Amino acid sequence: MDRRFILGAAAVAVPAALAAPALAQTQHPEIRWRLASSFPKNLDILFGGAEYLARRVAQMTENRFQIRCFAAGEIVPALQVLDALQTGTIECGQTSSLYYIGKDPTLAAFAAIPWGMNMRQMTAWMRYGGGNEIAAELYRDYNVVGIPFGETGTQMGGWFRKEIRGVDDLKGVKFRISGIAGQVFAKLGAAPTQIAASDIYPSLERGTIDAAEWIGPYDDEKLGFQRVAKYYYAPGFWDASSRGVFMMNNRAWEGLPDQYKHILEVACGEATLEMIARYDEANPKALRRLLAGGAQLKAWPREVLQAAWRATHELYEDTAAQNPRFRKMWTSYKAFRDEQFQWFRVAENAYENFAFVAAAQR
Repeated sequence: MDRRFILGAAAVAVPAALAAPALAQTQHPEIRWRLASSFPKNLDILFGGAEYLARRVAQMTENRFQIRCFAAGEIVPALQVLDALQTGTIECGQTSSLYYIGKDPTLAAFAAIPWGMNMRQMTAWMRYGGGNEIAAELYRDYNVVGIPFGETGTQMGGWFRKEIRGVDDLKGVKFRISGIAGQVFAKLGAAPTQIAASDIYPSLERGTIDAAEWIGPYDDEKLGFQRVAKYYYAPGFWDASSRGVFMMNNRAWEGLPDQYKHILEVACGEATLEMIARYDEANPKALRRLLAGGAQLKAWPREVLQAAWRATHELYEDTAAQNPRFRKMWTSYKAFRDEQFQWFRVAENAYENFAFVAAAQR
């Protein structure tokens, strides 16, 4: 055999081995997880976030870590994802922590609370203001680990069968709304209820509810709300940012190699940016279609906003007085929010107040 060929082959083999993906060299185990989502497949941006996450995890592990995504109701009902994770029925889930305020109202803070922070401010609080640590401490009580995952940006205020001219018009209104916002509207006289996305349209159509909020124009158009309620309110002051969460059963998380844990964190971050970018591109076009089809865009009356601000902060103080975990969260959250609000007034808000109006008047 030609000795030069052997040496040449060896010379080629060494760089090839060095260039081989780290995962292939370390031979991490093949893992198969099932993900239960709180959202239906027809909401392609929302449920699509889970599918995007699964693709990126597979790509970054050379298909050794695969996550199979199931829509709401395929394994567990939309609003029972956390319960299934606690018992280990599934390894992971895509959901919103605010769906579970019946367990502890503090859970809402890591998704969205009335008069809360916007996406950038929430990101800053979660990463550098103590939010992630407070969330992790609470999640441990429910046998889960959570990574922030998915973002809608500021949402709309919902669809109403009748026009809302003041606080009195909210009295007795059966309003589909999630999280702490439902408690705020109850203080304003409405009758809030929390139901899954797939049940909202038939409930509106039958008159079981009088109004409903979901996310924004793109999803709302897909769900058909404009066919059964014509008054479309803005903004969703209870959803200045609405952040999802990738939840995992604690045992499943602990069983992962560290590299897979890091990959999940990276993939969640990527999926969050992908989701907000898709919503920001799709919502303006959907809103134009809705208005062309007869929807009437309305701003909340100032009286309603002022009453909601007062009711919200009264509720926070009352809850904090009774719930030590909520008090710890709210002390941290409020201080961070108030400072962020003042800073954003200086540059962001000053720019937007002029430029957005000027562009609309051209």
